[in-house]
Amino acid sequence: MDLPRTLKKDFGYDQFRPLQEEIIRDALAGRDVFALMPTGGGKSLCFQLPALLRSGLTIVVSPLISLMKDQVDALQTSGIAATFLNSALDRHEAVERLRRLNRGEYRLLYVAPERLMLDGFLERALNWNITQIAIDEAHCISEWGHDFRPEYRELKKLRRHLPDVPIMALTATATERVRKDIVDQLHLHNARCYVASFNRPNLTYRVVPKSSPYEQVLTLIRARPNESGIVYCASRKTADSLATKLNGDGVKAKPYHAGLESTDRAEHQEQFLRDDARVITATIAFGMGINKPNVRFVIHHDLPKNIESYYQETGRAGRDGLPSECVLLFSASDVVKQTRFIEEKSEKEQRIAREQLRQMVHYAETRECRRATLLRYFGEEFPAPCNGCDNCLEPRETFDGTVHAQKFLSCIYRIYEKQGFGFGLNHVVDVLAGAETEAIRQHDHNELSTYGVGKDVKRTAWLAIGRELLRLGLIAAAPGKFATLQQTEAGRAALRERKTITLTKPFDVETTKRSKKHRAGEIKCDEGLFEQLRVLRRQIADKRDVPAYVIFSDVALREMARAYPTTQAEFRRIPGVGEQKLRDFAEPFTAAVRDYLAINSHQLSISNQRS
Repeated sequence: MDLPRTLKKDFGYDQFRPLQEEIIRDALAGRDVFALMPTGGGKSLCFQLPALLRSGLTIVVSPLISLMKDQVDALQTSGIAATFLNSALDRHEAVERLRRLNRGEYRLLYVAPERLMLDGFLERALNWNITQIAIDEAHCISEWGHDFRPEYRELKKLRRHLPDVPIMALTATATERVRKDIVDQLHLHNARCYVASFNRPNLTYRVVPKSSPYEQVLTLIRARPNESGIVYCASRKTADSLATKLNGDGVKAKPYHAGLESTDRAEHQEQFLRDDARVITATIAFGMGINKPNVRFVIHHDLPKNIESYYQETGRAGRDGLPSECVLLFSASDVVKQTRFIEEKSEKEQRIAREQLRQMVHYAETRECRRATLLRYFGEEFPAPCNGCDNCLEPRETFDGTVHAQKFLSCIYRIYEKQGFGFGLNHVVDVLAGAETEAIRQHDHNELSTYGVGKDVKRTAWLAIGRELLRLGLIAAAPGKFATLQQTEAGRAALRERKTITLTKPFDVETTKRSKKHRAGEIKCDEGLFEQLRVLRRQIADKRDVPAYVIFSDVALREMARAYPTTQAEFRRIPGVGEQKLRDFAEPFTAAVRDYLAINSHQLSISNQRS
């Protein structure tokens, strides 16, 4: 079976990405498959290509209406027979699509889980010669996942209804526990499990101290003119006010959250997908399955609840493999807000949520490689430095923090010595700072020798020192609501032996700097031609009523602006140009390149001579 030929003919690519070919061969052999591949890793191709190489229908379970339409538009533009069924269709459209399904005219059908599991729908589907079921965003089936959806639970009945149809489960984020749960819930038989690297080399990760958040967000966006991005916010109110302010400052922005009418949400998302809105300010309600490949930045205005959510949200940047930025604005007050939310949960949920928040704060405050810290959470070791995070590109200064650490460790010891039990981080800092709180008076902690010995240091700095000592393993926090602190054996040894302890200086940067180093995924090209091709792409997309990236990705346009294709044969070599796109788009794009060269050829020949 000539897989590379089909890959080039229908999708326009010369080679597979990691694991794609192995997954496709297993699918064609009729095996159940579990595939964990990062966002932008090419999951969709794993079920789309096999659907073209066998008779029958592949059903794709997808959670979002907008994503279904998006993927079907892209497939149809490449000449592939695909459709979707959902509540957005009127009765006439739905009946016509069902009629064509009965005639076997489609290779792929996208459908939501709740519609697929209706009894009448499954009975009808038995006539469609189903040869594969692909379940996208499969982590939604697991209660251990960060994005559990009850309607996905019904999918476990698929095996009973369609016992001989192979199932492929795909996701971009799942811990080992969630992976096992997906396989168990879907009753996958001897599933071949593929786990790709979680690393997204084209993403740069940065953490910035939050001081004037709106001004910081505006500065970050203005530094990236003509680029699309998402700003994640903790509340609907923040999402709304940010969008209003950005529009007032000339940035086309739309809010997206569960408090909006569904029609407004759909309209705002569509405007973003079509580049009519440059920025979406959103709560976590936005993003799952967003297929827009040219999101160039993701800014977190507020601290996410856990690393899994953060990884998935940042993963919406740079799906096309081109360099993209992920910036987190961080402040200690965000940690306090999250802690208050946690206190409203049950005791069991609190324990889990506190540990998740601790890991998220560790990521935000670490001076280690951020990429290595992220990947370690998913059980993957990464050799630092990555040259794609602020800590590797601009390492923060350190200082001899021995005296500060000794004061902190001594304070924990004195409190424990007096009470027989420990206290939390905030209380220890209050004692060091000489605060006059009810808890300090009640326990006579103002009589301790360490009371007030840290008055010369800001309270926020003491909190940061405490968290760093936790990271260094010199103190430990007991699990539970109060997270009381105690010295570890290493901490006692450090105090006893007066060991030198190196700490990190607080942040002193207000905005992120862009690295001048070559960045992973970067394609250097003629920027003038790239901009002209972007305009042409948009005109063609508007005529076809699809998002611009459905016609060609930014990667394809950059390759055109690098190779200057002026003939069909040259245009065919551009990645993403399959047979259908060659027929439809070779003439307008090569004509645009010829026109550009006619006007700029003299200037280009001079620059080529210089280089």
